[in-house]
Amino acid sequence: MTTSAQPRPTPATAVAPDPVVLALALEAPQLPDEVMQRPSVATQVGSLIAITIPFLGLIAAIILAWHTPFSWLNLALFFGGYVLTTLAITAGYHRLFTHKSYKAAPVVSVVLGVIGSMAVQGSILNWVATHRRHHQHTDRPDDPHSPHAFGAGLWGSLRGMVHSHFGWFFAKTLPREVMVKYVPDLLADRVVPRVSRWFGLWAILGQLIPAAIGFAVTGTWMGALMAWIWGGLLRVFFVHHVTWSVNSVCHLWGSRPFESHDESRNNAVMGVLAMGEGWHNTHHAFPASARHGLSRRELDVTYWFIRLLAAVGLASEIKLPPRARIEAKRRRARAS
Repeated sequence: MTTSAQPRPTPATAVAPDPVVLALALEAPQLPDEVMQRPSVATQVGSLIAITIPFLGLIAAIILAWHTPFSWLNLALFFGGYVLTTLAITAGYHRLFTHKSYKAAPVVSVVLGVIGSMAVQGSILNWVATHRRHHQHTDRPDDPHSPHAFGAGLWGSLRGMVHSHFGWFFAKTLPREVMVKYVPDLLADRVVPRVSRWFGLWAILGQLIPAAIGFAVTGTWMGALMAWIWGGLLRVFFVHHVTWSVNSVCHLWGSRPFESHDESRNNAVMGVLAMGEGWHNTHHAFPASARHGLSRRELDVTYWFIRLLAAVGLASEIKLPPRARIEAKRRRARAS
């Protein structure tokens, strides 16, 4: 996937017609003898901690806001950390590692992998394997996080919403030795497995760095605590729920301007908050495209970031769907 030399920026290239998902993912179908199993107790406990501790950080931030002075430093740590870790998920975990929407220099892969791990959404290999499986079975029984598997009615909708948002962390899944079938390309990479292996270290550093900055600037332990809450816990809380909303909200509410074989939706609010990932129907119609917001009115900060990487020689071969294919899928969506 990467080479030792930095790639030179090249013009955007067109993807093959209608790529449903990476061929590597399609070559890894669920076999009859593959038994679904519950995550280990340790995995479930880790997931519970990752969900609840940032929420406690939100509560702490609200309470302490009444008893401590306003801090531009804490606000900057929150917004700066939010932008960096969200972009590392969208441009790194998703568009680079999962869909190979562009090629990146090795240093970019390392930086996006490390910072993406600080979003505390799992290692690169686990994240990519799950997402490729989602694309292979979108909104069908083997989709790991579809909101459409619990029947109709209010109760079914609520159960589906919770499941697709974070409940799927505790549901039965394929064993690890099966999931790795979805990532043979990444396992063969020189960089990605090493970064993925140290996920826990990067996640911890993502919490320690804002605390260290807070202590360095204020010289107090309270300053370090507040910086950790805002730049660590609160930032993770918002990144989590914005990212998870692409799974839940963007398969329930929004528009469907393009033909796709699922219930994906374009949602303008999530398009902004998730740095372009909210144009989800567009993404499912053209999975390999580096650009999800195809019109000028559809904000796609992640695509702008990828173009910036290309401008400085750190990215190349940026994939975009051909205009004829875009219009054909748009016409079929209107006719259906």
